[in-house]
Amino acid sequence: MKVKTILVSQPAPKTETSPYFDLAEKQKVKVDFRSFIHVEGIPVKEVRAQKIDLSNFTAIILTSRNAVDNFFRIAEEMRFTVPDSMKYFCQSEAVAYYLQKYVVYRKRKIYVGTRTFPELCKLIKKHKDEKFLLPSSDKLKSLIPDELNKLGVNWQRADLYRTVVSDLSDLEDVFYDVLVFFSPSGIESLFENFPDFKQNNTRIAVFGNSTIKAVEARGLRVDISAPTPETPSMTMALEKYIKEVNKK
Repeated sequence: MKVKTILVSQPAPKTETSPYFDLAEKQKVKVDFRSFIHVEGIPVKEVRAQKIDLSNFTAIILTSRNAVDNFFRIAEEMRFTVPDSMKYFCQSEAVAYYLQKYVVYRKRKIYVGTRTFPELCKLIKKHKDEKFLLPSSDKLKSLIPDELNKLGVNWQRADLYRTVVSDLSDLEDVFYDVLVFFSPSGIESLFENFPDFKQNNTRIAVFGNSTIKAVEARGLRVDISAPTPETPSMTMALEKYIKEVNKK
């Protein structure tokens, strides 16, 4: 069956240069975007219950923009003035750049990894005497605490935000040829919103092994997957599939 409509389970791109827009134009398909999950800040009362004293820490480990936003939100709500001496360990350049929303970049000690957490740990290892705070979501990959424990550094986790299923009830009678997922949480949201979901002729595209496992655990069929050596991005995987089925 030909592909004419695609729903991407993420927010719409904020720039006009997204490869999804190129895909829609080149392959003459309709691409819609909708967040299946969203992030909510954990109330300060619940954070206090975690026995977190921000003044105890000399360094912050930031793995995402959500971590940045929620650390400074909680600091403000706790009336804690973040000292100029605070060190920031950012997992990627994008996170470090985003930090400028809250601090004067050139006046702070900021250390930037090259995208993966194990790479960031090489920088953390050089500052083993710091007291690290890890602002986190309620769902944290085990890799992160495992790597920090291996280093033997003084660190504490603070759950500051949580992943929440979005309300998709308005999509109940809307059907797409392809649904695109990037995390197991997206699959959870699909079934929480539509417990009786049947795949039928809907194609499912997934990014990453953990998402593939989540799809298969629900008894669904994976039709398109990325990354692969041939199609390292989701848009490339979609384009390859659409070219094959739409030419028939």
